[in-house]
Amino acid sequence: MRYRLELEIYRPRDRVLELFLDPRNLPRWQPDLVSFDPVSAGKARDVGTKTRQVHKMGGREVEILETITVRDYPDRFCATYEADNVWNLVENRFIDVGGRKTRWILDSEFRCKGVAMNLMSFLLPGMFKKQTVTFMKRFKEFAERSGNE
Repeated sequence: MRYRLELEIYRPRDRVLELFLDPRNLPRWQPDLVSFDPVSAGKARDVGTKTRQVHKMGGREVEILETITVRDYPDRFCATYEADNVWNLVENRFIDVGGRKTRWILDSEFRCKGVAMNLMSFLLPGMFKKQTVTFMKRFKEFAERSGNE
C-alpha cells in the first residue's frame, strides 16, 4: 500500500528541518512516544543510524525500529520503520515556498506480513493514512507554534 500526503507549514524550510530532525522535539509532536533509544553508533538521525522507539497505541505499547536511509539536506529525509509484521518506508521532502513557508511532501509505503496485518491493511487501508495525517498535523502545529525560538 502506498500513498502521498502534502501540507504547508508556515515557517522557513531551514527552521522546519531544524525542528524535524532534532530527536529532542519528537515528544513535542508525538505525544504517544514513550521512548527513543539509539541502537547503533553515530549521530542521531544520520544515515545508517538505528533507533528503537516505543509508542503507546491504544492500550498497548508498540516497539518500532527506525533506520535512517537518506538525509539529503535540505531536500529529503527517508527512513524505514519496522514493527511486528509491518515494514514502512517514509520519504519526506521539504520544498521552500517563497522563503516563508515549506511544503512537506510525504510518500509512504507499507508492507504487511501475517494474516492479521494483511487483513487489516486490506479492510482498513485508510487507518494507516489517517495516522500519518495526524502526525503531520501535529508537527505542523508544533513548528508553527515554535516560531523562531
